[in-house]
Amino acid sequence: MQGFHNRFAVVNLMFVLTVMTTDTAFPQERRERTLDEIKTEAIHRAENGMYPLIGLDPADVREAFASIKTTDKDEWAGAFMAVADKYMAEGKALEATDPTRANADYIRAWRLYSFGRWPIPASPGKQRSYAKALEAFRAHARFWDPPLEIVHIPFEGKEIIGYLRLPKNVQRPVPLVIAVNGLDSRKEDLAESFGAILPYGIGFLAVDGPGTGQAPIKVSENADRMLSRVIDYVQTRPEVDKTKLAVHGVSWGAYWAAKLAIVERARLRGASAQSPPIDKFFQKEFLMNSLLGNREYLFDQVPALMNILEGVKSLDEMAAFLPRMSLVHQNLLGKPTAPMLVIAGVLDTQVPISDIYLLLDNGDVPKDAWINPQGGHLGRQVKVWPDPAIFKQVIIPWLVRTMDVAVRQ
Repeated sequence: MQGFHNRFAVVNLMFVLTVMTTDTAFPQERRERTLDEIKTEAIHRAENGMYPLIGLDPADVREAFASIKTTDKDEWAGAFMAVADKYMAEGKALEATDPTRANADYIRAWRLYSFGRWPIPASPGKQRSYAKALEAFRAHARFWDPPLEIVHIPFEGKEIIGYLRLPKNVQRPVPLVIAVNGLDSRKEDLAESFGAILPYGIGFLAVDGPGTGQAPIKVSENADRMLSRVIDYVQTRPEVDKTKLAVHGVSWGAYWAAKLAIVERARLRGASAQSPPIDKFFQKEFLMNSLLGNREYLFDQVPALMNILEGVKSLDEMAAFLPRMSLVHQNLLGKPTAPMLVIAGVLDTQVPISDIYLLLDNGDVPKDAWINPQGGHLGRQVKVWPDPAIFKQVIIPWLVRTMDVAVRQ
């Protein structure tokens, strides 16, 4: 992994040089943030409940940043782990006597560890931070009722690890949503959010999408087979209504949701896709002019994206690989689909709004769309449409209607 870490240091520099020489009109927007800029922006996002610092205490973020003097990935991870370790230790000490406070400590630790590995665990220190994030999250999840079940689904000699939760006191098979994360979020984030759907009598299974988290394979043209295997699995569970399955995806997860809406149409009641890449996103022009040095993303979007792609080790290889992922290239766009909800922001700089319109314009059945004219990626709008509001006011109601679940428990 050390060679991997060093290579990204070189690639990051190359990104800056490439963009500064080819897009001189807006050089300040075409380079990665400096460390000081990252610190300033991260604290701003923590203070305003903005991704990827939703739920982090700004004071904890400032404390970690006080120990970070360079862009070294292990230094970053170590600083956030040091702050999180205190909450993890306190949680363990209090679990028997003050479970409410212990749970709050575990949540705080999990979010700090998770940001310590962000956007990807591309160094030994970030890998340790990710491992600790998993431990802290599962400590937090032990307090849940109904409980979290960690499932292990055999897949091509490896396994898919997922988080399954089913609603309480339901005597019939229940509808279920398969939730797939984005580039730098994880199934833990989805499991935390999707607890809100349980009172409607709907369960969920959260999994890491190809190339992310604990997924057994990386992104390739046929990596959707991993998620098809997840559908196979949930159909074996007697607690699940096989006629009421849906998929929800965020960003890269939305790509898989859009693809599954086509290739798994017969087995899905619906698919919700939040800012799905479809075609233009995968072209070299968008990679070079929009993703490199993207400022809507906190830092290192392209290295993170490179990391999830199968067999890709350079920017040139990435530019050659990505077009094959286009649903247009794969001759899928325009084929019959399951019912869909498509969510996006017109001002999104990470997934072009033209991809959203292209998806909406094709297929055989009407789609529902929630397009925020003032929204960025995932339709977010600071203080107006934050992630939790979109999830609770747009996504959950659509899934409830689509699953034909009329009565809230």
